[in-house]
Amino acid sequence: MTDPRPETVHAAGTPTNEVPIRDLGVIGDRRSAAVIDRMGRILWYCPCRFDGPSLLAGLLDPNGGEWRIEMEGAEPGPRRYLDGSGMLETTIRAPEGDLVVLDWMTSGPQAPTGVLVREFAAAPADVRVVLDARPGYGRGTASLEAMETGVSVAGMGLQGSHPLRIEAHRVVMDLPAGETGWMLLADAPQAQADRATLDNWRGHTLGHWRGLDEAVDYEGVFANEVRHSLRAIRLCTHEESGATVAAVTTSLPEIAGGGRNWDYRYVWLRDAGMIVSALLRLCQKDSEGEQYLKFICRCTGTSEKYPMAVFTDLDCETAPPETELPFAGWRGSRPVRIGNGAADQLQLDAYANVALAAKLLYREGRSDEHAHWDVVSDICDFLAKSWDRPDHGIWEETPPKPYVSGKVVAACALESAAEYADEAEAARWRAAAGEIRDWVAQNGLTSEGAYAVYPGAEQVDVTAALFPVWDYCAADTPEMIATMAALERDWSPDGRLYHRRLECDDGRREGVFIAAGFWVAQYWVMRGELERAQAIIAANVAQANDLGLFSEEADPRSGEMLGNIPQAFAHAGLIGAVIDLNRALDASA
Repeated sequence: MTDPRPETVHAAGTPTNEVPIRDLGVIGDRRSAAVIDRMGRILWYCPCRFDGPSLLAGLLDPNGGEWRIEMEGAEPGPRRYLDGSGMLETTIRAPEGDLVVLDWMTSGPQAPTGVLVREFAAAPADVRVVLDARPGYGRGTASLEAMETGVSVAGMGLQGSHPLRIEAHRVVMDLPAGETGWMLLADAPQAQADRATLDNWRGHTLGHWRGLDEAVDYEGVFANEVRHSLRAIRLCTHEESGATVAAVTTSLPEIAGGGRNWDYRYVWLRDAGMIVSALLRLCQKDSEGEQYLKFICRCTGTSEKYPMAVFTDLDCETAPPETELPFAGWRGSRPVRIGNGAADQLQLDAYANVALAAKLLYREGRSDEHAHWDVVSDICDFLAKSWDRPDHGIWEETPPKPYVSGKVVAACALESAAEYADEAEAARWRAAAGEIRDWVAQNGLTSEGAYAVYPGAEQVDVTAALFPVWDYCAADTPEMIATMAALERDWSPDGRLYHRRLECDDGRREGVFIAAGFWVAQYWVMRGELERAQAIIAANVAQANDLGLFSEEADPRSGEMLGNIPQAFAHAGLIGAVIDLNRALDASA
C-alpha cells in the first residue's frame, strides 16, 4: 500500500510549474530525456524512454517530483552545451562564488545504458542536493531503500560521491564548501562507481556526440543555428528505432492557462518529410534520415481503416488513448494529458508526407534502391482513392473538412511517387493528381483568388506557403501572390512571424507558430527575395532560447515561449529554410 504522498518542500525560487519555458534545457541519451531549468532543477524525466511514465514531473505540478540543488542566495547564471554534445553545463551563482553543474546521460556503445549523471565542480558554499522522486506521473511516493552502493529509488540505482541519506521520502546528499562531487541515477542498480568511472563514461559519451557532429556537412549562413537544431532533433530521436518524437514533454500549453495541452512524446507521420529532409541534406551519411523513414514504414497495421495510424509510440504501436492527470498544470494550464486521441484520424497530409520523404531519400540519399516501396505504393493507392474525403487536416481539427492543403500535398505526393513507379501505377496516380488539381482550381480559392483553407472559406492558412516548396505550383503564380498577401495581412503581426489559422479556435489567441515562419522564408527564397527570407529566418531564430531550443510557439508581444519543447518540427523547418537560402546565396554569388 502506498503511503500518503508528502507535499514537496521547495527551496526559494520560482515554483517548479511556473518556470518560463524559455528557461528549460534538455539532456538525453537518445532513449529518453530530462528537462532542467536555469537553477539546475530537473523538472521532467521519464526513465528508459520518452513516452514512459515520469519519475520527475515538477514541471507540471509542484508536487510532481524534482531533483534540486539548494544553496544559500543562489541565482541563475550562464549555461551551455558542452562541445557540441547534448551535455548541459549550468552555472549557479551565489554570494560566495559560482557552482558549475554538468548534467548528462551516458551515450554510445562503450558507455552503460540509462545513466543520468550530475557532476558538481568545487562548491563555493555548502550545497544540499535533494532527489524528490514521484514515479508513475506523480501518482505515488518512490520506494526508497538503502543499499551498499547507495539508495534504491523505485527500483533504480542512485549513487553519490558523498553519503546519501533518506529524509521524509526524499534522498539528500550534502556537498561541503570547497569540495567537488557527483550523483548518478541508473535505470537499474549499478556496481559502485567512482570518479575514474565517470571520467571514462564522460569521454565515451562526448566521443559519441562528436561522431554524430562530424557527419554534419554544412558551412554557410546560420551555421550555429543549424547545428543547434540538428542537436535538438537528435535529442528527440530514439536511437535504437530511428524514430523522432515531436517533443520530449507533454501538456505545455499553446495558450497559457488554457486547455490546448497535448502529449507530444510520439512519432508523427507528418513530421517525416521535413525531418528526413533535414537529416538527408545535412549529414554526410544518410543513415539517420533513412532510419526514421524505415521506422515509419514499419508502422503499417496500426490502423484498421487507413494505411497506418498518423502517429505511433516508439514500438510502432498505436499511441495510448488520452487520459488526464490530476496535476495543477504549467501555470494552471489544464487538463494535463498523457496519450493522444488523434492517432486514428484521417489526415491526408500525414500520409502524403511519408511519400514525399521517400522521394527525398531516393533523390538525396546515397542508395539507388527504392527502399520501402511497398509501403509508399500502398499509401499512394490510398491517396488516389481517398483524396476527396474530408479529413482532420494538418492541425488535427474536428469535425473533418475538405482542407485544401491536404488535397494539394496529396497531389504532390502522387506526382513525385509516379516518377519511380511502373507504367500502370504512374498512370493511375497522375490521373488522381490531375483530378485534385482540377478540384482545387474549381473549389479551393477565396474571392480574392488566394488558396482557401477549404471550399467556401475566405481565410487562408500558412500551410499554403509550402505549396511551391512541395512543387505544386510556382512561387509567383497569381494564386500564391494573393495567398501570401492575405497571410501577411491577416496572420502576421510584423511580416516575419506567423500565426496558424484554426477552425476550432482563433489562431491569433495563441502564439506565433515557429515552423510557419520558416515555411514563409522558404517561399521568399523561391521568389528570389533573399534578404527578405534572411530577415524572416532571423526573426524566428530569435524566438529560440539561449540554448538554441524552440518550443512550438512564442508570444509575439512578450516573447514568452509556449508549447512543448524542443519542437522537432520547428527545428527541421529552420534547417530546410537555411539550406535553401544558402544554396540560393551561393547561386547568386
